[in-house]
Amino acid sequence: MEYVTAVPHPRSEAPGSARAGRMSLAVALLCGALGAAVALLATRQRWSEGTVTVAGGPFPLIAKGSDVTGVPAALAIVGLAALVAVFAVRRAGRLMVAGLLALCGAGTVAAALLGASDSAALDEKAAQASGDTSATVEALTHTAWPYVAAVGGALILLAGLLALRYGRLWPGMSGRYERGGTPRPRRRAPAPDPDRPEELWKALDRGEDPTGA
Repeated sequence: MEYVTAVPHPRSEAPGSARAGRMSLAVALLCGALGAAVALLATRQRWSEGTVTVAGGPFPLIAKGSDVTGVPAALAIVGLAALVAVFAVRRAGRLMVAGLLALCGAGTVAAALLGASDSAALDEKAAQASGDTSATVEALTHTAWPYVAAVGGALILLAGLLALRYGRLWPGMSGRYERGGTPRPRRRAPAPDPDRPEELWKALDRGEDPTGA
């Protein structure tokens, strides 16, 4: 005769979920931090260069990423802040912050790719150098740094997608609260022994009722 019980068997996927949460957390932190650092570094490098003709001949011009667009650097900073904020919120708030992190990554990629072929920054510098508002840059060339910034944005985007998928398995910043979100109950001191007067006086000093009422 088989033994039947109403107690459910433990789920086998729990260890797998915990392992996936740890792995995704490590990958998201690495990708988010590395992506923000790469994007910020790339925006400080030379994105394009060219020349403009002045009285003395060709004058060299260069444009850094920050001259072309400030969007990748700004979104990288916001994404880094969102990566930290993921651990400060729970449930719906965590999903919202994870979505913001993913959007920062996607925006960084889009802005970097748009800036890869931009010439407006050098045209403005050409007009200033020549004193002619209609002057434009000549012999325009672009570097690979915009694409490096796009790679950084892709890493931030990956961190956001991981937070959206596995963020519910990640721990929070504080361990003061239980999983259900309620504070842990404080331990109450044992009732004083009425046969020992010194304990009664100690209870009164603590502001407790020695009668136990």
